[in-house]
Amino acid sequence: MTPYDASPSQARPTSAAPLIDGFGRTVTYLRVSVTDRCDLRCVYCMAEHMVFLPKKDLLTLEELDRVSSAFIALGVRKLRITGGEPLVRKGVMSLIEGLSRHLKSGELDELTLTTNGTRLAEFAGPLAAAGVRRINVSIDTRKPDLFRRLTRGGDVAKVLAGIKAAQDAGIAVKINAVALAQDNASELPDLIAWAHGEGMDATLIETMPLGEIEEDRTDQFLSLAQVRQELDSFWTLEDIPLSTGGPARYVRIAETGGRLGFITPMTHNFCEGCNRVRLTCTGTLHTCLGQEDASDLRAVLRAGADDTALIEAIRLAVDGKPKGHDFRIERAAAPALARHMSTTGG
Repeated sequence: MTPYDASPSQARPTSAAPLIDGFGRTVTYLRVSVTDRCDLRCVYCMAEHMVFLPKKDLLTLEELDRVSSAFIALGVRKLRITGGEPLVRKGVMSLIEGLSRHLKSGELDELTLTTNGTRLAEFAGPLAAAGVRRINVSIDTRKPDLFRRLTRGGDVAKVLAGIKAAQDAGIAVKINAVALAQDNASELPDLIAWAHGEGMDATLIETMPLGEIEEDRTDQFLSLAQVRQELDSFWTLEDIPLSTGGPARYVRIAETGGRLGFITPMTHNFCEGCNRVRLTCTGTLHTCLGQEDASDLRAVLRAGADDTALIEAIRLAVDGKPKGHDFRIERAAAPALARHMSTTGG
């Protein structure tokens, strides 16, 4: 049971053609942020004393369901729930359970989420019951002291327990780690080997210039081309054509038997095949992670739009999707975008 009305009129708006942007790319992947809040304060992600949004600015669960369902009716096949930390949003499981009807109908191929793992021990069972088969867990180190410093007080033991709970529930886990030149660069091989040893894929991510933080990101930026070169010196990396719907390029490591992804927004962008858009928890649709483009779908919803008007607003926004981003990290330069990743949605 869900505490909101997921009636057929909301769940299945009528659509005709799929979502294709002005450059001929078909949008099949929607990332939905359900909150800007997080129970960690990772130093590269947000300021220590973040000011979070008031509840009235957030889309309700009903509104999140309605917009997500409109995208699914327009051909989106993969839906990822993000934050902030999505599992801190009150009622998030009722939203996920409601959206799982699209898995049962066959309209949606995958319903998944990205989480920091701190609450997975509690939510792993319900997530699996709702049809979530695969999740991403963000963890940049397994060292308790370093984890505590990078997250400003987090407990890595809770994350590791959450990962185990997810695996015990039958959910495949992929580890995401941001490569940080000063903090975890030397630990990355061990982190990869640990993930593969536990039956998990891993993905490394370059730090991105999103939002003001206390540190200079130039000091932490680590090119994944450099990381791959180092890994190549003692492991055998074979490029593979795996695609999970996101921007990662994958290799298989012969010595570990596992798969490793590289997400390289700074050194090699992935815009030519971009199939993704992001909906923030306030109902702003961003069709590019690295541009200030924005379409206010909350205003459309709260103006009383019917399904046809909502779909028209979505099509108009996607038609204007930029060709690509242009991230740069330069010492003392302002971030490429003012908004934080926690606001944009993972």
